Amino acid sequence: MRVLVTGHHGYLGGVLTPMLRAAGHDVTGLDTDYYLDCLLGPPPPDVPTIRLDLRDVGPEHLAGFDAVCHLAALCNDPIGNLNPELTYEINHRATLRLARAAKAAGVTRFLFSSSCSLYGAGTDDRPLDEEAGFAPVTPYGESKIRAEQDLAGLADDDFSPVFLRNATAYGFSPRLRGDLVVNDLTAHALLTGEVRLLSDGSAWRPLVHAEDICAAFLALLEAPREQVHGQAYNIGVSTENYLIRDVAELVAEVVPGSRVTFAGGASPDARNYRVSCDLVTARVPGFRPRWTVRKGIEELVEAYQRHGLTIEAFRSERHQRLRQIRALTDAGRLDTELRWSTR
Repeated sequence: MRVLVTGHHGYLGGVLTPMLRAAGHDVTGLDTDYYLDCLLGPPPPDVPTIRLDLRDVGPEHLAGFDAVCHLAALCNDPIGNLNPELTYEINHRATLRLARAAKAAGVTRFLFSSSCSLYGAGTDDRPLDEEAGFAPVTPYGESKIRAEQDLAGLADDDFSPVFLRNATAYGFSPRLRGDLVVNDLTAHALLTGEVRLLSDGSAWRPLVHAEDICAAFLALLEAPREQVHGQAYNIGVSTENYLIRDVAELVAEVVPGSRVTFAGGASPDARNYRVSCDLVTARVPGFRPRWTVRKGIEELVEAYQRHGLTIEAFRSERHQRLRQIRALTDAGRLDTELRWSTR
């Protein structure tokens, strides 16, 4: 297929783009490039690129594509909280604009990178399936709900939206995100000797490796239409739900000489949920996740050491998304609407 990947210069995009190419697909990227230089090690092989703000996409940019893998977004809760209205503009309204443009251009499959964050605050320890109610606690989670609901309204015989509700990601990518819990805890364990928790660690969280998320995109791209049309799937592994304090203990086990510590005033995290990912593995035989958190921690340790990561670099804007956005705005390169004023 001819596939457009939005956000291909981001954390997941740096893994998905080469995976799609290796599977034989013709890939083009679309990115506004907030994180182009946020690298750990060499960049992944590049693909033809449309450098464009997601808010400016029109049908002319989608002509000739068979499918869209839509990753681009303001990508986490701290950035979402920075300006909730911009989060809704980019994650919701610009996503809908992109989908309408894709439909008008004759694209038949639209894979949307949603999030288990839309489940938000679970009321008990029961794993949530795709029929569970939503209880978002952040603008980011709410923006994913709004996008899913409006995308579903575009579904018809010629246009199939698919919703990938990704668990919390971890694992190595050439455009590493340090603001993800496993990536963060592992870096601090290795580089400072402390597995430092900012919460009390009592919250549940489903975790999934970046490669497994991208493998789900590939499987759902290639699956028969009847398996994907209008369907939401929790992306992860049902056995990979963890209490955050147990993740910290696992990191301490893997990284010699490290120990778990708690920040002063550490309190419960409002985001607290477990999910069931049984539906996608039952209905989409092409998706076979292969990572566990322990294997992911081991991979991260090896990658951090191989690329000579320092704690100063890890904490800098290169690997912290909110700090990168603030650095670009403070330098006058992005305006208050997060549009480029200078390149």
